[in-house]
Amino acid sequence: MATLKVLFVMADYGHDPTETALPFLAFKEANMEVSFATEKGQSPECDAKMLTGWTQKLLGANQEACNAYQKMREDEAIQKPLSWTDNGFSFDQFDLLFFPGGHEKGVRQMIDSAVVHKLLLDYFPKTRKPSNKSVAAICHGVLAVSETIMPNGKSILHDVTTTTLPTTFEGTAYWGTRLFLGDYYKTYGAGSESVETSVKKRLDDPSKQYRNSLGSSPFVVQDENYNYISGRFPADAPLLGQETIKLVKEACKAA
Repeated sequence: MATLKVLFVMADYGHDPTETALPFLAFKEANMEVSFATEKGQSPECDAKMLTGWTQKLLGANQEACNAYQKMREDEAIQKPLSWTDNGFSFDQFDLLFFPGGHEKGVRQMIDSAVVHKLLLDYFPKTRKPSNKSVAAICHGVLAVSETIMPNGKSILHDVTTTTLPTTFEGTAYWGTRLFLGDYYKTYGAGSESVETSVKKRLDDPSKQYRNSLGSSPFVVQDENYNYISGRFPADAPLLGQETIKLVKEACKAA
């Protein structure tokens, strides 16, 4: 089997280090070729609050994730990322697109990018089974996919099964830290709708397509018709990495 190629699609700043670095290490250990892409080719940095100081100790990445992040930062691929706005740039050269999450407001650069949406409009339909193309997303990363809208007004996820950050988790983090962190845990500001609400309204039948768990055990959701897999929050990142590897390998065999 040829070397599998993975692309992390990221904002310049703000992604969650656990949701980024643990899957990255899993993909590297699986001998995948990992690349990164940002808007202008700037090396992406994850949310510093999740990596240093009292916010890291109380709310952020554990030591394993911090160590993984340091290893990721030393990798040449993240030091010299691609630019998704370059002329002729395409997602087609990759077997897997990975969209990490993060609640810091900087991630909106990726979530709201018209260029990323255009590239996804071309790529995502190609993940319909059997296919050798796959997409994985976690937490707020799911928004980049669900907010990609087709000419008919529907999301590319309209007929797909998915999960994302549960409203209960988001609300607990926001209200529990509001006095000293303000609206830090609300990516689009205080009063904005939850990530779960934003994703569910893009689905044809949320009662059947949206899968959720409020437990602490790792939880991921894989669609039956598309090579698409999703997770909720940092605790799901290790499982998402391993299950994504299985998905991509099986997809390439079946295509």
